[in-house]
This record gives sequence, C-alpha cells and structure tokens, in this order.
Amino acid sequence: MLPFIEEHAEREKFLILAPHSMYPTWDIVVGGSGPDLERLQRALVEVTSRYSAAPDHLAFAGFSDGASYAMSIGITNGDVASHVIAFSGGFMSVFTQEGAPKVFIAHGLSDEQLPVETSARVNAQKLNAAGYDVHYIEFNGPHAVQPAIVSMAIQFFLD
Repeated sequence: MLPFIEEHAEREKFLILAPHSMYPTWDIVVGGSGPDLERLQRALVEVTSRYSAAPDHLAFAGFSDGASYAMSIGITNGDVASHVIAFSGGFMSVFTQEGAPKVFIAHGLSDEQLPVETSARVNAQKLNAAGYDVHYIEFNGPHAVQPAIVSMAIQFFLD
C-alpha cells in the first residue's frame, strides 16, 4: 500500500504509519489479536507523542488481509479512528463497536481471491445496518490496488 499512498501524503501533508505484520499475515487473520495489535498500539503512541495528530483525521487502512485488519481494529477502536479505508478486504472481526468512523470500502468485481459477493458486499451491508457512514465502491478489476481508487479514498479521508 505504501507506494500508492506516499505521493498523496507528500502532496497533502499528512503522516503515514505503515507497520508490517510480524508473520506472513496479520495476527487477527490467523486467530485473534496479539503481537501485531500490541506493536500497532506502541507505534501509535510513539508517533502521536512526536507529532500532533488531528483526532478527526486518523485512519486505519489496508489492502486484502490488511483491509480486514483495518476494518476490525478501526471499528473496534472507532473512538480513536475517524476513518477506516479497506481495499479488497475479506472480513471483519469486531469485538465491540466504538465511536462512528467513516468507512470507505472498495473491491474488484473480478477479485479471484476474495469474491466481492461474500466479502465487501457483506461487510458494507453489516456496517450500514449498524449505522455507519459507508462509502462503497465496486470497480472492474482483480484483487489488486487500483491507483484511481486509492485517490478516491484519500479524497474521502481528507474531506
């Protein structure tokens, strides 16, 4: 995701914290929260102690398993996150709903790994039913990051 967001951050002057999972994928994907969540919490504390972060503009974002992670921790920590941005995410594992972050979900109609019918559409419906402000986009394309969709998500975040 980082190469697709860096140019926007540089132009629009916002910070990016881009942690990596400790294992091949995020801990929540393989069985619950653990070391990845702890590392993310420590990193957020470190960044916010050095830079002023606008509480109305803090997003959790990701692609694929990272999108599932972003939706899960973003909704669970909606008192911290103002926005959740999910590109081709598969699922949400929400422990409790906190706050009301704005949600952007984008998914390819030709996604061969995570079919849109059983992932993005289901997630968007659940979030809409729970009262979240969801901006949902389906695009013609596979399981891949689309620069034009990233631009739309950044605009969603900045507005």
